[in-house]
Amino acid sequence: MDNEQAKNSRSELKQGYERPKVGISTYIGESSNKIIKKFGEPIRKDPSAYDYEWWIYNTGESYFQVGVDKGKIVTIYAIGKDNDITPFSIGENIQKIYQNIFLDTDITVQYEEGTYRFELTEEDLNIRPLVQLGSIYAQLSFDKFKGTLSSVRFMDKETLIKQRPYEMSYRGRLVDPIPIVDSKWRPIELGSEKQIFDLTNIIRERFGLNKLEWDQKTADVAYKHSKDMFSEKYFSHESPKYGDLKKRLDSEQVFYQLAGENIAAQYMDGPSAVEGWLNSEGHRESLLESKFTHIGVGVYQKYYTQNFIEKSWEK
Repeated sequence: MDNEQAKNSRSELKQGYERPKVGISTYIGESSNKIIKKFGEPIRKDPSAYDYEWWIYNTGESYFQVGVDKGKIVTIYAIGKDNDITPFSIGENIQKIYQNIFLDTDITVQYEEGTYRFELTEEDLNIRPLVQLGSIYAQLSFDKFKGTLSSVRFMDKETLIKQRPYEMSYRGRLVDPIPIVDSKWRPIELGSEKQIFDLTNIIRERFGLNKLEWDQKTADVAYKHSKDMFSEKYFSHESPKYGDLKKRLDSEQVFYQLAGENIAAQYMDGPSAVEGWLNSEGHRESLLESKFTHIGVGVYQKYYTQNFIEKSWEK
């Protein structure tokens, strides 16, 4: 293909980015009443760090989260394989997506009186590219080991700017989420913990593995570790004060035969942390270990810990 043909092909791909007329992304910008009319009431509502409230819909194969701000749908995260995420599909081959769309490293967003430029790295393009679909945006999360689409996050311009999932420069007024006071963090953290638990089991089911049960003592260990990493300004599986995972589990009298731990920091929320673990070989092994039976998740602000155990009922 010569340069002119390549240019024309690239132009054709860009012109194809129209906003879908069907699928779950059509709810972005609509009243929250429309999602209730279609899917009913959510199983729960979790606060977020970005002004919107997560409405959680979990019917197994069609798990999705709807971000609602002032009665309007501003973002949707979908991972269940039965979700209609047109123009994509969960489990779709990455190469097929690459053939149908052009993934750009620079995306400019005009919003109100500001201009915002997002710069994606090569890693971003390979794992979590951003695609403009008319007036909205889709962040794709790829499973690089399996070579398929793991999940998608649709969002409006304001939400994209507030979350800043990529390197961003801007001109004009910077749009920020409302600052979070200390008393508001714990409900957000609890919501993230539940979401990580849900998503972990959805991913395990995807690979034909057993669902994990929640273990509160293990969750307490995870929460203390996340809080300790934040407070003491370190990032490691070994705490300078409380030791490694074995010591921390033993201190809470958690009885187990096998244990594992995933940690993450500075991801924007629970779903993004889970997708990050899925694309890291060591973390993925813990996430997909067939011997584990129980899990505990602890989130402190933007520090995330999930502890896995194969439970032992004997001391």
